Amino acid sequence: MTSTNTNHDLESPSATAGAQAAPVVDAPAADPRRWIAFIIMTVATFMDMLDGSIVNVALPAIQHGMGASFVQLQWITAGYVFAFALTLITGGRLGDIYGRRRMFQLGVLGFVVTSFLCGISVNPEMLVASRLAQGLAAGLMVPQVMSIIHVTFPDKEKGAVFAIQGTIGGLAATIAPLVGGLLVAWNVFGWDWRTIFLVNVPIGIIGYVLGWKYINESKAPSRIRLDLIGVVLATVSLTALLFPLTFGRELHWPAWGFVLMAASVVGFIGFIAYEKAKQRKDGMPLVPLNLFKSRSFSAALALMLGMFSFTGMFMLALYLYLQEGLGFSPLRTGVTLLAFCIGAFITASASVIALVPKFGRAVLQAGAVVIAVGVAVLLLSVSPDVTSWGLVPGLLLIGLGFGMTATPIALFALQEVPHEDAGAASGLINTKQQLGFAVGISVVTLAFFSPLASHGATNTEALAPQFRQEIVAAGVADARATELTAAFQACTTSTFSGTPDAAACGAVQADPQAKAVADKFSHQAAGQSFTDAFETTLYVGFGFAALALLLASFLPRWLKQEEWGAAAEEGAEGSEEPAKA
Repeated sequence: MTSTNTNHDLESPSATAGAQAAPVVDAPAADPRRWIAFIIMTVATFMDMLDGSIVNVALPAIQHGMGASFVQLQWITAGYVFAFALTLITGGRLGDIYGRRRMFQLGVLGFVVTSFLCGISVNPEMLVASRLAQGLAAGLMVPQVMSIIHVTFPDKEKGAVFAIQGTIGGLAATIAPLVGGLLVAWNVFGWDWRTIFLVNVPIGIIGYVLGWKYINESKAPSRIRLDLIGVVLATVSLTALLFPLTFGRELHWPAWGFVLMAASVVGFIGFIAYEKAKQRKDGMPLVPLNLFKSRSFSAALALMLGMFSFTGMFMLALYLYLQEGLGFSPLRTGVTLLAFCIGAFITASASVIALVPKFGRAVLQAGAVVIAVGVAVLLLSVSPDVTSWGLVPGLLLIGLGFGMTATPIALFALQEVPHEDAGAASGLINTKQQLGFAVGISVVTLAFFSPLASHGATNTEALAPQFRQEIVAAGVADARATELTAAFQACTTSTFSGTPDAAACGAVQADPQAKAVADKFSHQAAGQSFTDAFETTLYVGFGFAALALLLASFLPRWLKQEEWGAAAEEGAEGSEEPAKA
C-alpha cells in the first residue's frame, strides 16, 4: 500500500468540483421518516438495476415478435446502459444545483413514462429510442440516492445503509434472469415480453407519490454551475467511440467508422484539456481530473471498466447462445444463469466482509484467476446439445470469480481520495461501471456476431448437400432441388449475418416439402454456429481475465484500517501490517 501521506500529494479539487462533492449537513438522527425514504429509494434503484439486465432474457422474444435485427437488439441493451453512463455525473450535479429530491422524483417519473413507452412499442426503432430515454431517466434518478442518504442518515447509520443497498444490488442481479424468464413465460394478458417493462409502471407510480411525502429536499449550500461544455465534449467523444463499434459490422466497417473512433481520441484529449482549464478558472469541472493522480483510483477505475466490459460481452453472448443456439426458453435460460448469479452473490458478500480485510488485493487477483478457470471449464462444456446442468460448473466458477474481483473495487478506488472529493469519485465509479457494460456489449460485435456470420456460412455450406439429398428423396425434382438448396443456403447464411434474405427464405418456406427439411437443418446449423461463436467469445474472455489480473496488481496491497468497521479489523488480525506494504 502507498504511504498514508499520499493524499497530501494530491491537488484537491474544490468542494464543488464533483457531482456530489458539495458539503452537506446531516439531518437529525431522530427523523422517523428516514427509513421509509430509504425503502422508497431502494425500490426505485432496484427497479433500475433489474431493468438493466432483465431485458436480456427477452431478446429472442423481442426479435421474433418485432423482427428486430441483431444490431437493434444490441441497442436495446446497449442503449440503456450507454445513456445511463452518460447521465450519471451530470445527473448528480443537477441534484446539487436544483435539489436532490426534485431530481430523484423527476428521474422516477421519467422512468415510469419511458417504461410504458417501451412496453407499447410498435417497432424496434421505437423500442430503441424508448430504451435510450429510459437510461437517461435512470441516470437522473440513481445518483441522487447516495446524496440523499448522506443528508438524511446520521454517520453511525450510514455503514448499515450502504451495506443494505449493496445487498439489494446483488439481489437484483441474482434474480433478474429468473424474473425475466417467468414474466415472459407467464405471458400475462398476452403481453409477452412487454410485461418486463410495464411492470415498472405501477411500482414507479407508488414510489413517486410516496417520495414527495417522505424524502426530504436538500441541495448544495454553495452556488454551483453545470459544466455544459464538459457535458457536450464527453457525450460527443463517447458517442464517436461507441457508435462505430456497435454499428460497424452491419455497415461493413466503413472508413468513416474508423475516422470517428480516431476522432473520439482527439475529443477525449480536448475534454481533459478543457476540464483542467475549468478547474483552474472556477473549480467546477464536470470531472475533477486531479483524482486520477492517485494510482489506486486510476487502476481501480481501469479494473472496473475491464470487469464490467467482460460482463456486458459475456452475458449478451451467453443469452443469445442459450436461446438462439440451444433453443432454451426464457425461463430455462433464467434458471440456468442462476449458477453465475448465485456464485457472484456469495463471494460479493464474503470478499467485502471477510476476505479483503485479511488478504487485501490478493482476493481480487485470485478472483481473476477463478474467472479464467471458469471460462476454461465452460469451453470444455459447450456444445450444440449441452444441458443446463452441463453449464453449471463453469458459470458458477465465473460468478464466484466475478464477485471476488468486481465487488471490492470501489473500496480500493476510494483508498487515496480526499474526503471532500468522495462524492465526485463515487460518480465516476458508477459511470465507469455502466460504461463498461456499454463497451462490453459493443465488443460483442467483434467477439460474437462476426464469428457467428463466418461459422454460419461454413456450417450451412457443409449441410447443403444433405439438405438437397433429403428433399430429392422426398420427391422434389433435381432442377427444383438445386434451386431450393441455393435458397436454403442463402437464407440461412444471411440470417446468421443479421440481414435475412427475405426472397430466399420465402422461397424455402413456401415449398411444403422443403420447409420441414429446412427447419431441421437450420436448427442444426444454428446449434453448431452459435456454439462456435460463443467459444470465440470465451477466448476473448481469457484476455479480459488476464487484463484484470494485471490491473489488480497496481492496486494498494491493503486497504487502510480506517476504511473498515469492526468486522474488517477482526478480519485483518494476523495479517501483515498494512503500512508495511
